[in-house]
Amino acid sequence: MESLFINIGNLCREKVVELTEVLNLPEAFAGYFMVLIYAIAILTFVLLNAIVLVYLERKIAAYLQQRLGPNRVGPRGILQSLADVVKLLGKEDIIPRAADKWIFRLAAVLVIVPTVMVYAVIPFGKDMIAVDLNIGIFYFIAISSTATIALLMAGWGSNNKYSLLGSMRVVAQMVSYEIPLVFSMLGVIMIAGSLQMSDIVAAQKDMWFIVFQPVAFLIFIIAATAELNRGPFDLPEGEQEIIAGPFTEYSGMRYALFFTAEYANLISTSAIAATLFLGGPSGPWLPSWMWFLIKVYAMILFFMWIRWTIPRIRIDHLMKLNWKFLVPLSLVNIFVTGVALKLFSGW
Repeated sequence: MESLFINIGNLCREKVVELTEVLNLPEAFAGYFMVLIYAIAILTFVLLNAIVLVYLERKIAAYLQQRLGPNRVGPRGILQSLADVVKLLGKEDIIPRAADKWIFRLAAVLVIVPTVMVYAVIPFGKDMIAVDLNIGIFYFIAISSTATIALLMAGWGSNNKYSLLGSMRVVAQMVSYEIPLVFSMLGVIMIAGSLQMSDIVAAQKDMWFIVFQPVAFLIFIIAATAELNRGPFDLPEGEQEIIAGPFTEYSGMRYALFFTAEYANLISTSAIAATLFLGGPSGPWLPSWMWFLIKVYAMILFFMWIRWTIPRIRIDHLMKLNWKFLVPLSLVNIFVTGVALKLFSGW
C-alpha cells in the first residue's frame, strides 16, 4: 500500500510534465499543477477525517458521561455526521444587517486556508510528504499562527459585543500560548539539529524524543490545547458567558467552516506532536503511513479525553498558567537541553 501511494505520486508528476509539454506551457506550470493536486488530496483527507472525528468525539463524550451519544441515524448513529452536513447545507445563510459584510464573509473562508496549508510539510509516511522544506517546523509555526487573524475578523465583522469579546480572547490566548508552544519545540530541534521534518523523524530511529523531552511534551500538550481553543481552554466560546464567541452570528455552512477548521487543526497539531515526539511514521512491521495514523489518532483521543474530563477554567487562571508557569518552565527545559547536549557531545 505504501509503495502504491508513492507510485501514484510519481505517475501524477510524470503525467503533469507530459501534459505541460503537449500544451507547450512553461515548466513552472508543472509545479503549479502538482500543488493543486496536493491541495485537493489534503483537503479530501481533512474533510473525511473531520466527518469521522465529529462522530468519534460525540461517542467518546457520551462514554465518559455515561450517555449513548448518536444512535438513531444509521447503525449506532454512524451516519449522524453526514446528516449534519446535509442539514447545514440546507440552513439559511444569515448575515446581520449591521455587520461588516466583506469581513464577515472573508473570515469564514480565510480560517480554513492556513489550516490546509500546514499539511504541506507533514510527513504522512516514508517519502509521503508534499514539500520537505528545510525549515519545515518554522513553516508550520508561521502559517498556523495566521489563523488568529481570521478569528479576529469574524468577531470584528459580526458587529456583536459577544463576538468581539470572544475574538479578543482568541488573540490574547493564542498569541500568549504560541510562546511556550514554540519553546517546547526548540528542545527537539536542538537534539535533531535540523528544522526539516524528515531529519527530525530520522533522528528518532533509535529512541523517540518523548524519552529525552518529557517536559517539552507536557508543555506542548498544554499549549496546543490552548491554541486549539479546546476544553478546558475553550474560553473564546464560553457558552455560559459569551454564547459562542466569534461564531455567535454565523449559521449554515459558514459556521461549518469554522467547525471544520477546528478539527483540521486538531489533526495537524496531533500530527506535529507525533512527528516531533513519537517518531512520526517510523515503526516496525506495519507500513509507515499506518504507524503515522495510529500515533496521530492516539494523540487525538488524548486531546478528546482531556476536553471531556477537565472543566473550563477562568480566563485569568488561563493567562497565569501560561506566563507564570509554562513560559519559565519551557525556558528552563531549553537551558537543561543545551547543557546536556554540551556535556554529552564528546561522548
